[in-house]
Amino acid sequence: MSNTYHLTTPLSEEDVTKLKAGDIVYLSGTIYTARDAAHKRLVDLIEKGEELPFPLEGAVVYFVGPTPPKPGEPIGSAGPTTSYRMDSYSPILIKHGLKGMIGKGKRNQEVKDACKEYKAIYFGATGGAGALLSKAIKKAEVIAYEELGPEAIRKLEVENFPVTVINDTYGNDLYEEGRKLYEKKED
Repeated sequence: MSNTYHLTTPLSEEDVTKLKAGDIVYLSGTIYTARDAAHKRLVDLIEKGEELPFPLEGAVVYFVGPTPPKPGEPIGSAGPTTSYRMDSYSPILIKHGLKGMIGKGKRNQEVKDACKEYKAIYFGATGGAGALLSKAIKKAEVIAYEELGPEAIRKLEVENFPVTVINDTYGNDLYEEGRKLYEKKED
C-alpha cells in the first residue's frame, strides 16, 4: 500500500527515510536539472575540491533536457531522460549530500546501495508526459554550463511536481517489486 506525501525541498534525512518504494510524492520548492555532461562536470569539481554551482545538501536533481519555452512560459516540455546514463556519477553526488534524483528507468546496484547508505531517493517521473510535467514548473533559470544548451544546469521552482518513489533508503526497488507481483507463478 503506497502513501502520498507533499514535500518541500531541500529534503532532509527525515523526509527521505519515511518514503517507501511505490509512494507518490508531490515536490515543491527548488530542484536542479542536470544530465550526463553536467554530471561529469559536477563530479570533476568535487574531485578537485572546487565549489559547485548549487548546494548538494538536500538537493533534488531532475534528469531532463527541456525544450525551449513558448512565449510567456518558464520552460518547454520537460520530460525525464533515461537515468542509467547518470549511474557512474550519482553515487558520488549522493555521498556529498544529494537527497533526490528524478528520471526514468532502472538504476544500477551501486546507485541503489548509495541511496541506502547515504539516505537518498530515486524518483520516477512519467516518460512521455513532458508537457504535463512542465505545468508544475513555475520558474526556470540557467545557473551553469549555458553552452550545454538543453543540458545546462537549471534552477527550477516547482509546485506539486508529481513523482513516484522507485528506489528508497531501505534498498527497495519498485520495478523489481512490481514485476514480482505480476509474474506468473508456476507450480
